[in-house]
Amino acid sequence: MSIRIGQGFDVHAYGDGDHVVLGGVRIPHVRGLVAHSDGDVALHALCDAILGALALGDIGVHFPPSDPRWRRADSRDFVRHCIGLARARGYRVGNVDITVLAEHPKVGPHAAVMRACIAADLEIDIEAVSVKATTTERLGFTGREEGIAAMAVCVLLRA
Repeated sequence: MSIRIGQGFDVHAYGDGDHVVLGGVRIPHVRGLVAHSDGDVALHALCDAILGALALGDIGVHFPPSDPRWRRADSRDFVRHCIGLARARGYRVGNVDITVLAEHPKVGPHAAVMRACIAADLEIDIEAVSVKATTTERLGFTGREEGIAAMAVCVLLRA
């Protein structure tokens, strides 16, 4: 196949802390996220999208929370690993589209820096990286501000 598409989803609950990490960017916030790694839902969803396009399982298979090596891990390392798997199979990223679902923190002021981080890690042009956000109109766990979720889509092209 010359084109492969994958989609990913991730969610983490709020917990103690003073920041969240989204798209590789540390954002001050009144709470942190409960996670084994840094809890970056945007990058976790992206990893699942890449792995899905490759039909290689999900992030839990590659970075199990039961493995102490991944405790407090930087999710950018996960992305670099996943893109390495794609390259090893003869693929490169065409584009990615990530949506963060949260009432707070607001993603807009940080989206450009997130896009730059993701583009650097994927070694693609920033114009091929979309990061956006939406609220759930105060509905569900994200609307009640119990956590953050993210969805991602990735297109892989034969290199």
